[in-house]
Amino acid sequence: MGVTPEEFYDERKVAIVPMGFCFPGQDAKGGDLPPRRECAGLWHERVFDALPQLELILVVGSYAQNWHLKDAAGKTLQETMLAWREHLDRGEGRRRYLPLPHPSWRNNAWLKRNLWFEEELLPVLRQEVRALL
Repeated sequence: MGVTPEEFYDERKVAIVPMGFCFPGQDAKGGDLPPRRECAGLWHERVFDALPQLELILVVGSYAQNWHLKDAAGKTLQETMLAWREHLDRGEGRRRYLPLPHPSWRNNAWLKRNLWFEEELLPVLRQEVRALL
């Protein structure tokens, strides 16, 4: 994002909104279970309505992408990420959306195969965030 720790943790500048406020548990292999389906439907809209000043929403991971981008989300991470410019440009009102892969070891191979992410998307992300701060 290109921000300092002070900027990142300043609640007046950055809001981190999870898909669920509860930990869903772990699967048999020790990985996190997906967010519970009912959580986002119960409170997500209310949280975002209470934050009208948000202009850029970083939709991190497939669950967030499917929720926020709805039918515009691709069937795969690759499809969604290749259309990142379209998602950024199609925002609702002031809000714009930028999809990002979930920062986990499972996506390291994807990042290595998609060098454009670091070369093209990350500079735009940093520029967009800096402009808003």
